[in-house]
Amino acid sequence: MATVWLHAIRRQLATKASNPGTAATAGEHSGGYKVWKRLSFFVALPAVGLCMLNAYLKHQEEHHKPRPAFVKYDYLFRREKRFPWGEGNKSLFHNPHVNALPDGYEH
Repeated sequence: MATVWLHAIRRQLATKASNPGTAATAGEHSGGYKVWKRLSFFVALPAVGLCMLNAYLKHQEEHHKPRPAFVKYDYLFRREKRFPWGEGNKSLFHNPHVNALPDGYEH
């Protein structure tokens, strides 16, 4: 993998050395796309990959923790009116692993 990156960098440097007039300089706008293309590939994509890795590792860390014990408070889980879908007790985006019902967790 390192040799591929090294080859790509050498190729870019060789193209730049042979054609110095294509860079984005003051007064000339012909080579600006190359700068943004390089920034996209060498800065933005690795940054997105690192963010994805960070989110995945945090998820794995939180995934193995036990959920907190259910405490039935009077002011939580009040149902004045039933929901118009299903059995009327679960919200539209109900997740049985995270969201509790008025009586406690499902599992």
